[in-house]
Amino acid sequence: MFRRTFWFTAGAAAGVWATTKVNRKLKQLTPESLAAQAANKAIEAGHRLKDFALDVREGMAEREAELDEALGLNTTAGPEALPAPRRFAALENRTSPKYADRTTYSYNRNEDH
Repeated sequence: MFRRTFWFTAGAAAGVWATTKVNRKLKQLTPESLAAQAANKAIEAGHRLKDFALDVREGMAEREAELDEALGLNTTAGPEALPAPRRFAALENRTSPKYADRTTYSYNRNEDH
């Protein structure tokens, strides 16, 4: 008698558990629930992407500072520490014999082709 009662109770409990589990899964598969899950995943992915972009930006700033230090390009030196522009040096070179017959500087783009 107790054996039958035990198995009847165990079967009823298993049936209630299975029914509850199936109903939860069906509620998860409704269109509204799927849309909410997709929205949550998209928001989560957006946060991860934002964190990644911030990490990349921080790494870029660190690397740029390292390169500036390695190359001696500290901004505290001022503009007088920069080398002279190359264009002016090239224009000053016009006094060579090659350019003696020219009085003005002209550049024709088609000469390079």
